[in-house]
Amino acid sequence: MKKITMIFCCNVALLLLVGCANDTNEESEKDISENDSALESEDESNLDEEGDESKSTTGSGESATGDSNDTSSQETSNEDSNNTSEEDLLSEYSAAEIEYARVWLQLGPNQDLDELNVRHIPAGEQINPNDDTSATYPEDVIQLAGSRLVDGSVTYSGNGDGTINVYNVPLRWDSNDSADVDEDFMKEYTEGIIEDAELVYVDPNDDEEIIELIDIMKIH
Repeated sequence: MKKITMIFCCNVALLLLVGCANDTNEESEKDISENDSALESEDESNLDEEGDESKSTTGSGESATGDSNDTSSQETSNEDSNNTSEEDLLSEYSAAEIEYARVWLQLGPNQDLDELNVRHIPAGEQINPNDDTSATYPEDVIQLAGSRLVDGSVTYSGNGDGTINVYNVPLRWDSNDSADVDEDFMKEYTEGIIEDAELVYVDPNDDEEIIELIDIMKIH
């Protein structure tokens, strides 16, 4: 009987020990689970804060870029407006009139003119119309001259690419009837004018000065 009682007591003790152990394990697992949940919450909070900072930084960058683009667009618009204004000043004049004025502004001997005369000379016409031995123009040319002899002249042909061929032709020819002048002199002299034609690039020059010359221009 004593043995049975002792065995029963031992079994009860074992059951109590097992129950305590299970309770301890459950509490440990519960603590671990709570700790994990706390860590996850903390990580999520940190991620949210970093996300907010990233959005804030990105927003600032986009704002700065937007401001820069706006400034650049405004500057481009202003430049386009200025270019358009300059083009509009000459829009009512022909390309030929603008060319004549630019050539005179660059090469004309006298810029203080009463009028600017424009004469078209066809190819084949004698360079010196007063001498039958004179060489002839190999191409159509344009002669620009003032109303006075002192204003001088410019004789040239256009190449259509912003350059011209300039012929050093005097505005007035002296007579060569003198016996001392060789009969081939004028032929050789005028041929030299053709051979020595100078290629010149024409500068755009100032629009307002161009308009002033066009206003006193007479095309014959």
